[in-house]
Amino acid sequence: MERVSGVWVFAEQEDGHLHDVGLELLSKGQRLAKELTAPLAAVLIGHQVRTLVPRLYSYGADYVFLVDDKRLLHYLTLPYAKVLIQLVQLHEPRVMLFGATSIGRDLAPRVASNTRSGLTADCTDLQISDVTQRGKLHKDLLLQIRPAFGGNIIATIISPDSKTQMATVREGVMRMEKTDDGRQGQIIDVNVDLGEEEFAVQLLERFKEKPRVNLKAAAIIVSGGYGVGKKENFRLIEELARVLGGDVGASRAAVDAGLISRDHQVGQTGTTVRPKLYIACGISGAIQHRAGMSDSKKIIAINKNPNAPIFGVAHYGIVGDVAEVIPRLIEAYKQRSR
Repeated sequence: MERVSGVWVFAEQEDGHLHDVGLELLSKGQRLAKELTAPLAAVLIGHQVRTLVPRLYSYGADYVFLVDDKRLLHYLTLPYAKVLIQLVQLHEPRVMLFGATSIGRDLAPRVASNTRSGLTADCTDLQISDVTQRGKLHKDLLLQIRPAFGGNIIATIISPDSKTQMATVREGVMRMEKTDDGRQGQIIDVNVDLGEEEFAVQLLERFKEKPRVNLKAAAIIVSGGYGVGKKENFRLIEELARVLGGDVGASRAAVDAGLISRDHQVGQTGTTVRPKLYIACGISGAIQHRAGMSDSKKIIAINKNPNAPIFGVAHYGIVGDVAEVIPRLIEAYKQRSR
């Protein structure tokens, strides 16, 4: 098999549908591969998933490692890990990216540990740069950038001694670029020897629950934070969202306080969003939250504290009590809509 190094992306799929985060990482991978003057490859594992390959090409993949086996129809930790470990050991990619999904968070550490690769979790940015460390120049390192120490600093992590540098990235962090449907690449069919020991754990039954809210696709989001005060006040957030035709979001502090369910959480440990309009109500604006919404086209912040960090990213700021300001916004919008 021809050795293919460069930048790799684990193209996560489920039931024959590609996860968006893999396509976002291919979009980012194109830029990283260009800086490294190296190819971009996707790793696609499953059963009867060959039809997904052209879409991976359209997002920039030059090569697709295709592992098609009926035993790999659904994700299982041990066989999937063995496939990737053998591929990484054979080709030694310079960079490998995973989505920070439940599957990616389970799979990436196992692959990194077995291949002695550097791994950084939940990155918010990735760059290529030369780094001098202890007087030694390391060329073309992957800068793995993420908030650290409770979000008080932005850390840049490097793995200068690893042949393969790995990172997990949450869905929505990297912008998905436009596709080139006429783009072509090369399939590399992979046969991996999987023994009974890889299937010591078997999948007997699956339960899937559809998400109750799709914040990633929302054009308008009205989010509430801990500063909303009480659960009853979230009805004002919900009413404003309904009047505007938007969806309801929340900060982690509001979710942890039980004011709203986790499905609505926006931020580093929630959903990354880029709506046309984002209204932050009673949200202080910790860096973890700003990481998930700062790319919104228009941001309106409502907070009693004029020094709240959220005003640093807001296009428009209203200093006041959410319980007083939101009803006025609702009434003003209703009057203008008549």
